[in-house]
Amino acid sequence: MIAGIDEAGRGALAGPVVAACVIFLDQSSKNINYIDSKQTTHKQRIQLYKQLKASNSIIRWSSINHRIIDQTNILKATITAMSHCIKNLTIKPKKIIIDGNKKPMFNNLKIETCINGDTLIKEISAASIIAKVIRDSIMTKYSHYIPQFNFEKHKGYGTKQHYNELATHGPSKIHRKTFNLNTQLNLF
Repeated sequence: MIAGIDEAGRGALAGPVVAACVIFLDQSSKNINYIDSKQTTHKQRIQLYKQLKASNSIIRWSSINHRIIDQTNILKATITAMSHCIKNLTIKPKKIIIDGNKKPMFNNLKIETCINGDTLIKEISAASIIAKVIRDSIMTKYSHYIPQFNFEKHKGYGTKQHYNELATHGPSKIHRKTFNLNTQLNLF
């Protein structure tokens, strides 16, 4: 059994980073055409998310909020979220493969990294779907509490609309203070 891990929100200006881990327990789950969440539409992600949740796959996820991201840094927060997923596994996989080139360290587990793993390894693709749907849901909820930011549309990422909202309203309570906004605003 292989565990695949990916994250969503690492490059965002606001909100949490979410990591997810998926282990397929049977071949039928692995036969579904999971692809990287960035290559799917919202509707496709929701459908794949529901299929995953209805399967007997093991799914774990963890969210690290903007305050902890600011206290540590985004890389450490991402590694922490991944570590929480691993610690909460109910079975020990043969190996764990993480999208990217950074990984948490566990003495008793074989953990590998794979650049572009979200397009190459189905378990990581499935984890990217879980992480993205959960993070998008969190950001959509924030849009109800902070309506001047259209988090339901840009999910806290650095779009032109988001930069315009920041220029008009200044950062909200969920914006990451460690992100250099002045550098980013000069791009527009």
